[in-house]
Formats: sequence, C-alpha cells, structure tokens
Amino acid sequence: MRFLNVRSLGALCLALALCLSVFAQSGGNRGFDPSRMDTTCQPCEDFYQYANGNWLKTNEVPAAFASWGSFRLLAEKNRTALHEILEEAAKNNAAAKGSVEQKIGSYYAACMDEARINAAGLKPLEADFARIEKIKDMRDLQRVVAEMHRHATPTMFGFGALPDLKNSTQVIGNAGQGGLSLPNRDYYTKTDEKSVQIREAFVKHVARMFELLGDAPDRAASNAKTVMAIQTRLAESSRTPVELRDPNKQYNKMTLAQLKELTPNFNWEAYLAARGVPKVSEINIGQPEFFKNLNAMLAEVPLADWKTYLRWHLIRDAAAVLPTPFEQESFNFYGRTLTGAKEQLPRWQRCVTSTDAALGEALGQAYVKRAFSPESKARMQQMIGNLIAAFRERINRLEWMSAETKQQAQTKLEAFKQKIGYPDKWRDYSAVEIDRASYLENARRAALFEVTRNINKIGKPVDRTEWGMTPPTVNAYYSPLFNEIAFPAGILQPPFFNAEADDAINYGAIGAVIGHELTHGFDDRGSLFDAQGNLRMWWTAEDRKKFEERAECVASQFGGYEVDKGLNMNGKLVLGESIADLGGLTVAYDAFQKSLQGKPRPAAIDGFTPEQRFFLGWAQVWATNYRAEAIRQQVLGDPHPIARFRVNGPLSNMTQFAEAYSCKTGDKMVRPTSDRCQIW
Repeated sequence: MRFLNVRSLGALCLALALCLSVFAQSGGNRGFDPSRMDTTCQPCEDFYQYANGNWLKTNEVPAAFASWGSFRLLAEKNRTALHEILEEAAKNNAAAKGSVEQKIGSYYAACMDEARINAAGLKPLEADFARIEKIKDMRDLQRVVAEMHRHATPTMFGFGALPDLKNSTQVIGNAGQGGLSLPNRDYYTKTDEKSVQIREAFVKHVARMFELLGDAPDRAASNAKTVMAIQTRLAESSRTPVELRDPNKQYNKMTLAQLKELTPNFNWEAYLAARGVPKVSEINIGQPEFFKNLNAMLAEVPLADWKTYLRWHLIRDAAAVLPTPFEQESFNFYGRTLTGAKEQLPRWQRCVTSTDAALGEALGQAYVKRAFSPESKARMQQMIGNLIAAFRERINRLEWMSAETKQQAQTKLEAFKQKIGYPDKWRDYSAVEIDRASYLENARRAALFEVTRNINKIGKPVDRTEWGMTPPTVNAYYSPLFNEIAFPAGILQPPFFNAEADDAINYGAIGAVIGHELTHGFDDRGSLFDAQGNLRMWWTAEDRKKFEERAECVASQFGGYEVDKGLNMNGKLVLGESIADLGGLTVAYDAFQKSLQGKPRPAAIDGFTPEQRFFLGWAQVWATNYRAEAIRQQVLGDPHPIARFRVNGPLSNMTQFAEAYSCKTGDKMVRPTSDRCQIW
C-alpha cells in the first residue's frame, strides 16, 4: 500500500550536475515549470502530455535506468546527499568503534573496495556450499533451508513475523509462497512470445552463473534446467499478484498438528527450532495450496535436484556482493533483460543503496540532520490535519453510504496515526559487527541482524513505533495493520513538498500524496481493516455491495488502458492504487479550497489560476519516461498504474478538473457521466 513501488533501489543518480540542473528548473517559488509543458496539446485532450510533453520529449531515459522521472530525480538528489555523508564517514578513521559513523563508513568503504572483493572470490561462501553438498537426507535438506532463511536467502518458501491480521496487537509467525527467481507466478506460466523469451533468457543466465561457480558447460546447462523445473512447479501452485491482494484469503491460521497434516513431509517443529522461533502453538499459512504442492515435491524431487536448487539460490542472492563477473552477469539478466537498462550504475551509487538497505536507520540519522527541518514537519502536520478534516466532511456527504457505516468510517479516520520524517526512536545496531575486511560478511551480518530481530517479535505485542521505510526514501505508505500513514523525510522535498511554492502546487503534489495514503485506508483492501488494524467487516452488507460496485468502475476504467500492443493495464491489480489516487486528489482539492476560506483569492501565476496550478502540481510530479521492458514488468506485477494513467485516469473522473480547464462533454479528459467513477 505504498505510494510508489521502490523495489528498484539500484536506480540512482548519473551525475551530480545532472541532478542539480534538472532541479534548478523546478520553476522557482511557483513550484511548477511552464517550460516542461506541451501547450500544442490541449489540456482537455491529454492533460499528462499538456503538463509534461516538452520534458518527456527532451529527457530520454539514461543508459543505467529503466525509467526516468520526478521520483528518480529526487531519489538522485537524496542519494547525492547520502554519498557525501558516507564519503565523510569512510574517511574518518578516528570514529569510535561501534558508533553509527564507524558502521556506515566501514560498510560503505568495504563495498567500495572492489579489489578486495575480487581477491576474496567465493571463499566467504565455501562453508555454505559445503553445507549444501553434505545434504544426505530430507532432514539435512530442511535444516539447510532453515539456515539459509536465517541469513535472508529466499528459497523454497518464506517465513517471518507479522501482526495477526485479526488481532493486530500481537505478532505471529507467517509462512508464504516463495522460492522463485522471476518476479511472480505469471512469468512462469504465461505462453505469449515475450514470456517464453524471458524464460529462455533466464535459463541461459542460470547456466552462466553455474559456469562462474566452476561447473562444466554441459553440467551448468543441465543444472539450469533443473532450477527452472523446480521453480515452475512452485509457480504453478503460487497465487497471482491479483489473488495475493485479498487479505482474507491469505489468513489461514493453523495449529502445529494441522500443519503436520498439511505437510507431513516437512518437519515444522524442527524448522521453527532451527530458526530460533519462540515456542508457538500456531502460525499463519498464507497459501495452503502452495504448501500442499511443496509437500508433494519434497517426496518427488530428487535430493540432488534440491541441492542444485539451493546452490542457485545461494549464488543468486549473493551476486551483488560477490566478485565482478557474478555481479555483472546478475545485472545482465535482472537489469538488461527484465528492465531494459543498458549499463550498470557506478559502484558508488550501488554502495550508497546497499548501505541504506543494510543500515538504513543508522544512515538516516545523519541524513535528517541535513535534509529535514522542524518547520517542514510542522507544515506537514498542518496539511495532514486539513486533509483529514476534508475527508471527514466528504464521508458525511456521501449519498450512497448509510449512517451506520459512516460512523464506523469516521471512527477509523479519527484513529489514523501519523509518522512524519523519521522515527522517534532509532533502531539500535549495536549487535551488528561491521568492519572493512569483507563486504559480503558485512552484508550477511546485517541481514542476520534484521532477520533475527524480526523472528524475535513472534509471540510479543506489536511495536507501533517502527517504520517500514528508511528516512531518505522517496515514498510514503499506509499500513492497514497499524492504521497509520507515514511520510519519510526523503519525499518531503521539491517537487512533492516545496516550502517556496504556493499552496495550490503543494496541495496538488504532497497534499494529494497525503490524500492518497489516507484513502488507502478505505480502498478495496484497506477498507477491510477496522480502526484498530484488525481484518474485520465493519460495513453493512448493503453498503459493502455499493462500494464494490463503485470499485468495479475503477477497475474497468484502468483495465481498458492499453500500454503496448496487446498489453493492457490489469485493472484489478492496480485497483487499490487507482482508488487512492482518485480519492487522494478529490480530498486534497477540497482541503485546498478550504484553506482559501477567509483569505484573498490567490492571483494567477503565468496565466494559471490556483485551481489549474493544483492539477499541474499533481501532473508534473508524475512526468516519467520508461523503457518498453520496464513498462511490461510494471504491468505484469506492480500494483501501480503507468504514470500517464495516474494523471489522466483520476482527473477524467473529476468535475473539478473539467471546470478548472473548461473541458466539455466529449473531450477525452471528460468521461461520460454514465462511466464516471467516484467513491470517496
């Protein structure tokens, strides 16, 4: 339920000069830049093109990126700030051992020491490969899987701690589908030409990785086919991205006796003990059919094939911290083939990303001192208050919802928690040993720390002070289990939040982001959780039916958008984000209008009214150019629509937009009244 997908954390800045030059064109205190616009395009025909057309035309995707736009630009600016922090920390040999500065400096320095990484070769993994080679029976196999899970190497399935969906005050163990190396199930099962090509490229990639391990070419090719065969069987019993969106279907608590009945070939007691899980009587099994199939595979797949599969996962997971040939081969498939990127980012950018991923709240402490002020936090709190007030009024005005459900919705809205900028309590990394001797060992110790920290939560009360993102992240999120909205310091910068811009722009940009996250609490998934974060139906049956009919309107609209020949958006996959965009913009617009009450009407700027600037504020933060491969990957597995549709889609439903730009019935940016979608 995040504002933007952030899995591609490797896409960082090409050059400081590029970042600064682009941000210097942000339009000064206007907060938007008219030179980015394509005024040959009418706003009522294609507002995304109108607001961003000239920028899209003059900003090609740089070679090392899969996409390029406002989010990336801000991420590069933030990453440059982190680079400066880490370079200073790495040069400070006098930093006290165990201090935050010593740890982030040593981690970054070890990552940058490519010569030492190459000289070490595979030696740091020798014990792991030996452990796999010594597997003699099913008990050994399961013990090694548990050990790999301890070090955050994903294989076979996933297991970790999460709040109980129906008792959100307590943490329980959760097991779910996993063990794949392609993005999701569909990559293994779709039969179109492009999917077949990707699978063929993947098998060749796996074979090349086995050759780098020292396997002869024929054995490497055979091993790659073995990996593909096992993963295909796992994929066939996995749920699709759309199916995984239903939280009710992912809630299947089972006792250990029931688990034994479901998977008699897997010893859960031994696994949980090996993972250090506190004594439990039950865990949640997200996808029982997956584990039923895994149970059959444990009996049917030869032990030698499982050992090959584990060798693959070990090397695949470690590739980014291994010598150059492994890292480059991993990029060739996961970068070039899947996303279309043409070259790797410079090492310093990859090391900044790695440090943030491993020690994010340690690095974040230094970042917020430089990039986030108390004044920014206070202004955000004020805007959030205004958005909540606007949402409250909209709920009261809903004609389709009964008074009973409205009261429940208001109760949930009033219970929303806010997190702004950075944690009140920083994570304690004192248990993590970081030195300059081995990048791989640093990465593994950091991963072990996080996995252990997660596992130790099982059976304990939920800690609601924790954050789900690091402070420099250019993103925001809503957590249905915590019923909270969070805005890291990283996104509270121009163009999303501009202290020099007028309110119209800020309400259209960060205001709509706030509204987006608020609306996630009431989208097709978030609305299934109550004020305390429990999975509970708080709607009347009639009101829920009306909600689902309105949600189907949004799914149908976005499912009709073609992004490439024969490839449409998946309306059900992007439903939550699309509801949040529509609701967020609507609520932000109301809040902006409310902020103008009792004040002189703001003057036009560059000929644009305040209302027009509001919509420009939204549209210009979404300016994005994509590679074809990146579009395909996003459509097949990402719950966020392509940028053009995130702009034009919700605006075409809004009479407020049509009035601001004098759009008329029949214009492309005005959906027919009978097709117009509106929920909140």
